[in-house]
Amino acid sequence: MDFGVQIEPQFGFEYEHISKIGRIGLENRFSTLWFSDHFMLDGDSTDRPLLDPWLVMTALVREFSDLRVGSLVFCNSYRNPALHAKMAATLDVLSGGRLEFGIGAGWKKLEYNAYGYDFSNDMTRIDQLSEAIQIIRSIWTEDKASFVGKHYKIKDLVSFPKPVQKPHPTIWVGTMYGKEHMLKLAAKYGDGINLAWAFTPEQLEKIFKQLDGYRKDFERSEEIKKSVGFWTYVFEDESDMETAIVEGAKKRNIPLDKYRERIASSMWGTPDVIVEKLNAYKDLGVIHSIFMFPHEEEIKQIEIFGKKVIPKLA
Repeated sequence: MDFGVQIEPQFGFEYEHISKIGRIGLENRFSTLWFSDHFMLDGDSTDRPLLDPWLVMTALVREFSDLRVGSLVFCNSYRNPALHAKMAATLDVLSGGRLEFGIGAGWKKLEYNAYGYDFSNDMTRIDQLSEAIQIIRSIWTEDKASFVGKHYKIKDLVSFPKPVQKPHPTIWVGTMYGKEHMLKLAAKYGDGINLAWAFTPEQLEKIFKQLDGYRKDFERSEEIKKSVGFWTYVFEDESDMETAIVEGAKKRNIPLDKYRERIASSMWGTPDVIVEKLNAYKDLGVIHSIFMFPHEEEIKQIEIFGKKVIPKLA
């Protein structure tokens, strides 16, 4: 199993801090920095810097020779798929083949409205995503690409250079809910699926069985790669964790038992608890785990994780 760190730029990250996370992450056996694709946190977040993930990833792959970068996930609505294909191929070339390409249907209506994008209904956005993935793959693999769909069309499109990774970078389909339509899309068009941020092993087992069933329905022989994202906090001992759970429930005005249920699908726990949880996900075929640590505690948490969790994993 590989490990990555999730960066949410809308929380307010300066580049120097992101770079340090990358360096400390590599020192602690984290292979990849993953980035969400947002323009704003909310209508009042005027005091938060929000750097563009494409440009940040480009800077990182030139600064580090062995750090992989990924999108969790790029919003299909924000860029024409032909442009997405060109940008991704360029980044894969600049990095020497270190891009993980995650893409999703988009969800943040506030952002769409603020930036002037049409916020179509869920099924329309999913249909657009399915066409986009087909276009992107064809541009990466064909000398001349053409496609005519309901939402997009290209004709005799020439795009070079092609990505370094062959046949192309992994196309990860991202979903936060694991619903039927997105599972079918991933099974038909994706190379991998990412589920985030709250799934227990029992829930994932059912979802992966559905996914595999759809894959067989579409007569695809290759397995769909599996990755999972987790809200994460490593506690030094159980008493610290219990205190945090009680305080968290009070802060959010949630009954304690309900709050315990909520964090059961997170990667909260002592090192031994987290090792046990991760091994359960590994047994389900998860090949890459992505951890979102509390903002401004990333460095400390990465170091604890690298020293007390990763060495114990089977």
